[in-house]
Amino acid sequence: MNDWLPILATTLAAATPLIFAGLGELVTERAGVLNLGVEGMMLIGAVSAFAVASSGGGLLLGTLAGIGAGMAASALFALLVLHCLANQMATGLALALFGVGLSAFIGRDYVSHVLDGVSGYTLLDGLPPLDPFIVGSLGLFALVQWFLYRSRGGLVLRAVGESPSTAHALGYPVRLIRWAAILFGGACSGLAGAYLATDYTPMWVEGLSAGRGWIALALVVFATWKPARLLAGAYLFGGVTILQFHGQALGLAVPSQFMSMLPYLATIVVLTLISRRGHAIRLNAPASLGQVWHPDS
Repeated sequence: MNDWLPILATTLAAATPLIFAGLGELVTERAGVLNLGVEGMMLIGAVSAFAVASSGGGLLLGTLAGIGAGMAASALFALLVLHCLANQMATGLALALFGVGLSAFIGRDYVSHVLDGVSGYTLLDGLPPLDPFIVGSLGLFALVQWFLYRSRGGLVLRAVGESPSTAHALGYPVRLIRWAAILFGGACSGLAGAYLATDYTPMWVEGLSAGRGWIALALVVFATWKPARLLAGAYLFGGVTILQFHGQALGLAVPSQFMSMLPYLATIVVLTLISRRGHAIRLNAPASLGQVWHPDS
């Protein structure tokens, strides 16, 4: 059992950024907006958090800076797609590329810096310390689950995602609701990046997210827009990610290059399997997802 506890702990840690980013994107898509810029927002949040934390601001201020940077990036996306009526897919891809380039430019002076990381809390002797980010990811899941299915605000959000014209006719501020959902998604992506840069690594390297933003996007579809399934999927992908590090210790005679590509191979396999369930996707996906909408339309 003691041999498996470190693997369990590292699996939880590897799944945490996927949970943060995935839940944020899930809420955004539930409002009918498809933001493919998760990877870019994660990187912008990561470099902002690391810059503040390594400059003497501390881990708390660094985390808040990451959240704020993610929200700022998502606000730019919201302005373009909600007011300028830009194509959501093209704008999201542009945001992803912009985030990769901007984070690499800002992070040039922080490549050689290393942080101390976050100190966990020990609940029981023999168990690994409990990371506050991991606890926070579970708390965020509970909050999103309650909000979407137990609150009036969640019902309105899902109604906007299904039919913005009907929601607008009933007097709901559709554009304002979508603004809030997009900003929430940006905050979660920035938080995921802040966790990677200040706790999980904790250091800055170019492309720190290593495709986790794209995996989070795949998780939303894998979960058919349901938070509980997303949580399970994040832990599944976290376990696959950690397997590459523990494969040799477990006695798996597999080339290290194959182990490194496991998370991305798993993503491809999952998306391929999901594509065979077209009816389930159409049944659960928000009806207005990715569609341009204006109050006058």
